[in-house]
Formats: sequence, C-alpha cells, structure tokens
Amino acid sequence: MKNTTVNIIIADDHQMVIDGIKSMLGNSQAYRIVAEATNGQAALDSISAAPENIQLLITDISMPLLSGTELCKMVKTQFPHIQVLVLSMYNNATAVKEAVMAEADGYILKNAGKDELLNALHRITNGGTFFSQDIVPIIYNQYQKQKQDDQALAQLSPREKEVLVLIVNELTSEEIAEKLFISKKTVDHHRQHLFAKCKCKSTVGLVKYAIKHGLQ
Repeated sequence: MKNTTVNIIIADDHQMVIDGIKSMLGNSQAYRIVAEATNGQAALDSISAAPENIQLLITDISMPLLSGTELCKMVKTQFPHIQVLVLSMYNNATAVKEAVMAEADGYILKNAGKDELLNALHRITNGGTFFSQDIVPIIYNQYQKQKQDDQALAQLSPREKEVLVLIVNELTSEEIAEKLFISKKTVDHHRQHLFAKCKCKSTVGLVKYAIKHGLQ
C-alpha cells in the first residue's frame, strides 16, 4: 500500500469519536475517510456495497446491531484484503482476546493521541500489526495462560480427557462406561487418576479444572 492513498471506513456509535479521527487525518495525504457508520451492521453494509474501494476499517468494539469483534470476523472472512484497527476504551483481557481471535490487525485505546494513531495506521497498512503498549502485556498474559493450560492438559491421556469431558457434561460413571464401551470399574479407575493429576478431591473440582483449562 506504499505510495497510495488508503481508503478508510470508521465505525463507532459516538459521532464525536468519528469526528475526532476525521480531524486527526484531515490533512493527511496518505489516508482518506470514504465512509462512516454509527453501528456495526451499517458499516458491514457500506463495505459490502464496494469492498474494492476500502482498504482499512477502524472500528469500536461495543456498537449496536453488530459488535466490532463480530464485524471484524465477518470482514476478515468476506473481504480479507481489508485490514482492521480496533479503537476501544476497553483494556481488559476479554475484549483484547476477542479482538485478537477475530484477527484484528491492531488494537489501540481511545485515549491514544494522534501520533499513536498514525503510527498504528502506518504499521498496519505496511503489512504489520500494532497493539498499544497498554495492550501488549494483556496479550502476553493470555499467551502464558494458554501455554499453562496446554501443559496442564498434556499430562492427561486421551482417554482421561474423554472421561473428563463426559464428567463435565454430567454423565454418571455408568453412562460414561456405556458411551465409551468400557466397564464402570475402568471409568472409576480413570476418575481416580483424574483426581490425582488434577489435584482435585471431588467431581465439582474436576468440572472447575476442566472449565479453567478450556476443556468442555
């Protein structure tokens, strides 16, 4: 995208935010605001009408009709050439994780200044990514948590994982035995191994362990 003007659509349910971004980019030769929307569905409709004319979407997360993360997912699926910068007031792990999972190319906070916005746009439109310094530790912590979850589950055998999932789904030992074509005694044996490996003393503890480590 070097040496070309990048066409941008802004999606935010606060007109003041849209006007602020337009003001920041008003004198830029590199970026041009070609459309704006105050809800996610309107943004998607606008993009769908002429996707070839848009190279970048700047979107909030919390919007009416269609959230920013859902909008990002749909844009990335239907129009993969369009890059997405999330501009949000939220710096919590849930919001950041959702944006990353939606394949956003960048994430900055609404209290960012003009320089950070321009830096983000430059990095993203040149094939990179940009996440504000407040966001990077959250992404790192999410990665570390996922790594720990993977290590925790790695200690369980495939059969133990099967049994654990069925326990989470509230099946009795008899029902698990029938479903897996094994004896109830074998199920109970696996259950005891799960108690030991997961360091739990009850079925409720096993359920909490499975949910915590993303095995449901």
